[in-house]
Amino acid sequence: MNISIIIPVYNKAEYLESCLKSLLTQAFSDFEIVCVDDGSTDASGDICDRMASDDSRIRVLHTDNGGVTAARRRGWEACLGRYVMFVDADDGLLPGALQMMYDTIEREGADEVIATFRTHDGIQSPVVYEGFVEPEPLIRDIITSKNRFPVLWSIIFRREVLDGVLDTPREIIEGEDKLMQVKLLLKQPKVYFISKPAYIYTLGLPNSRSHTLGHEMLYDKLLELSIGNRSQEFNVALTLHKLKEYERFIFDGNDSVRDAYYLSAIGKPSSVIPLYDRVVFMLPPVLARPVIKMYRKIIAIKQKGL
Repeated sequence: MNISIIIPVYNKAEYLESCLKSLLTQAFSDFEIVCVDDGSTDASGDICDRMASDDSRIRVLHTDNGGVTAARRRGWEACLGRYVMFVDADDGLLPGALQMMYDTIEREGADEVIATFRTHDGIQSPVVYEGFVEPEPLIRDIITSKNRFPVLWSIIFRREVLDGVLDTPREIIEGEDKLMQVKLLLKQPKVYFISKPAYIYTLGLPNSRSHTLGHEMLYDKLLELSIGNRSQEFNVALTLHKLKEYERFIFDGNDSVRDAYYLSAIGKPSSVIPLYDRVVFMLPPVLARPVIKMYRKIIAIKQKGL
């Protein structure tokens, strides 16, 4: 088996059939689809079972609800492919994606190949990198949320490089894919970028995720544990990550986080931190909030597409 496509499934009945059809119509032949029904309470599990009964390339694993990372890990443990791709149940693959990704990773001898993507309404993601890229700048991009490239989907992985990285606790309901990729990149894999899109990403779906200080403190702890003895090397990136999350809290009106966590977690930002972020952190929240709002408006005006 050459490629295993792992789909964590939780209450995505509305999108699931379209997702699976985008995989089953791929011209590439040697692949399997592992659907992990993560305790869905809608018809998702039934749709997986029905489509699996019609096509032997689909296998379905039904589990108690354990969260998206646990579902991906369960799929990885059960899969048979030399290479692995992850697809979310409300997304899909573009025609020819599997052949392109397989040919590239075979030709280049990479540990992971990262393609671009296209949104469901046709917007093409930017080309940020091409060819082989060292892990360190990618880690910094991901930690500071400056990555404009996929970190989990639209990627084909050599199966063994995923060992030990799919262990984020279920309490982390946002950014779990970034933690996974940071852990992987710290292994110093060979990473290759291609400019062509492989993935269809569905924008704008509602979610019930809440941005709480408890979640963010846990995320910071796990991120720092992952970095380990290289924390000094990535200190600026870690500080920027905390500053950006602080700004997000202040923008949302959660001023109490300043005294509760961020004054001690960040301290006095060094001069290498961008001036805007230093100014926002030095200001009282009531004064920082309009600055953040204005900055976001300017960024939104400047950005075109993604």
